[in-house]
Amino acid sequence: MIADWPCPLPDGGVADELAVHIGDGTNGRILVIPPLFDEHNKMRRHLIEVMRRLGEADFACFLPDLPGWNESSSPLEKQTLGHWQTCIISAVQHFEISHVLAVRSGALLLPETASGWTYAPQAGSKLLRSMLRARTIASKEAGKNETLDELAALGRSQGIVLAGWRLSASLFQQLENAEPVKAENVTAIDQSLVGRSGLWLRAEPDEDPAQADALATAILEDLGKPE
Repeated sequence: MIADWPCPLPDGGVADELAVHIGDGTNGRILVIPPLFDEHNKMRRHLIEVMRRLGEADFACFLPDLPGWNESSSPLEKQTLGHWQTCIISAVQHFEISHVLAVRSGALLLPETASGWTYAPQAGSKLLRSMLRARTIASKEAGKNETLDELAALGRSQGIVLAGWRLSASLFQQLENAEPVKAENVTAIDQSLVGRSGLWLRAEPDEDPAQADALATAILEDLGKPE
């Protein structure tokens, strides 16, 4: 099911953003924070399959859009990491979330007070490096010579377009220094527990039923551990 939710704006107002909602929430309510940028596109179908499996176990799962994401009409170049973190906290409150699943660079937005899981968490610097490397490869194929250092300097000073995503200088700088949030009640799930190579490494968006089963099972088994 697709629902609207009131996402905060930097000026104190709110804007309706969309969220995918699966499950009835008898056993709990889980907010999924997807990876940023291209990895979000590659993994969205897969994450919805994980949500369906958790929904079958009577959990309600929510995958929200934030400003500049997916179907949002807010321009990406005006967003900051800090405001996205504020939006996630608001989503946790609005949807009455009991647990959070932060995937890859989504762990950069994890609330410090959250309970839940990170899945293959990734630092902002590593996210940027992979996107910068992809641009140098595309530039080389187009007959241009762009280096990682030159592009990083451009990103810091003027902003940059990477894989079709227009990042402001401010957001680029914030991502360079951002690390996955480590919270006391959050369990890290490594890709080795889930199965083969991560879907973020594939060239196109995809899903993997076995990996979806494994990730959902890891979450449900962790929930079933005695306190």
